[in-house]
Amino acid sequence: MTKHEQILHYIEELPIGEKISVRQIAKALTVSEGTAYRAIKDAENKGYVSTIERVGTIRIELKKKENIEKLTFAEVVNIVDGQVLGGKEGLHKTLNKFVIGAMKLEAMMRYTEAGNLLIVGNRTNAHKLAIEAGAAVLITGGFDTDDDVKAIADEMKLPIISSSYDTFTVATMINRAIYDQLIKKEIVLVEDILTPIEATTYLTTEGTITDWYNVNEEFKHSRFPVIDKNLKVQGVVTSKDVLGKEYSTPIDKVMTKHPITVNGKTSVASAAHILVWEGIEMLPVVDPSHHLLGIISRQDVLKALQMIQRQPQVGETLDDIVTNQFVDMTEQKGDEIYISEVTPQMTNSVGTISYGVFTTIVTEAARRVVRNSKKSDIVVENITIYFIKPVQIDSSLEIRPKVLELGRKFGKVDVEVYNEGNVVGKAMMMVQLIQ
Repeated sequence: MTKHEQILHYIEELPIGEKISVRQIAKALTVSEGTAYRAIKDAENKGYVSTIERVGTIRIELKKKENIEKLTFAEVVNIVDGQVLGGKEGLHKTLNKFVIGAMKLEAMMRYTEAGNLLIVGNRTNAHKLAIEAGAAVLITGGFDTDDDVKAIADEMKLPIISSSYDTFTVATMINRAIYDQLIKKEIVLVEDILTPIEATTYLTTEGTITDWYNVNEEFKHSRFPVIDKNLKVQGVVTSKDVLGKEYSTPIDKVMTKHPITVNGKTSVASAAHILVWEGIEMLPVVDPSHHLLGIISRQDVLKALQMIQRQPQVGETLDDIVTNQFVDMTEQKGDEIYISEVTPQMTNSVGTISYGVFTTIVTEAARRVVRNSKKSDIVVENITIYFIKPVQIDSSLEIRPKVLELGRKFGKVDVEVYNEGNVVGKAMMMVQLIQ
């Protein structure tokens, strides 16, 4: 392993709640402080640790995808720009419910349980009772609390956090963070659909073309990753590579070296684009050290994309906001025509439709017209926007997609966008059909 990988492994093995520092890592693993700093930042991106101002970096529990919407107290501190007044040793803990203390003390305590986070102002009695009940406290308005409350929090390892924001703003910020996590949860990643290495057929650099024919006959596949003795991916071999070659030819002489690979955190949509753009059927999935984790095929990816499109969305993205505005006017007007309003969320800083929203509009129109023509979904290969004129907020758009070509696998769609009878945008895209 590289020094970077050694540090990440070291951090993963630390107990939950352990505080770490650049100097500590550098000393423990005999590396430079620069190397330690980069590894800690990488660990933070991966969700192993959380860094809090004036507190330090803490090893936190890596959340599973099904529990991704649950936050740790450390994450709450960063979300609300908070200051930790006490109970720092409990920052790694995960909270299960938020309680806003906008009621009398007795009623407030009936709702406050162990593992909760009580959001309240400068009511020190409430702070104390909440900590004693096993709940952490978030004090809004930038207020402090009594020293004896801080002492109890330290003893019970339950954080007391102070934020300068008011209660409404704090609740909004936390809800926004949870909402973002829900959107992330819905995004299907390569690691969710890959064929794991235990079920993957692969060849080694020490093998020959005879080995390819053997596994081809047994599994009826023609594309296999090629690995070395350390399980690192060195190439990919296909039927085209072995055609006409002697059976005794070493695999590493005919394989495609330095193949395109993806990692587990790559989105299925990105993997689909790579497969379509490069015209390949299989991608090896590797870890940061390029060790083989498994493979994904074009069929795996397309099935996953179709499944995604059928699923109801819990967290609404900007794409959802745009496409939900679509109204099908085809039956009334004869041609394939859609109407969409330009809402405030769809505009840029000067109040006209943003370029990203325009791209989403024409892509959605193309998807719908192809689906109606051939009952197929699409993967966009490329899109050309010929022009786009400013369209202001609250305007009504008329979108007219037109199929120019539609074959068995590929299609070409032209989309014109009108506002008050005038053409305000025109685009053309090449798409691949998903059967």
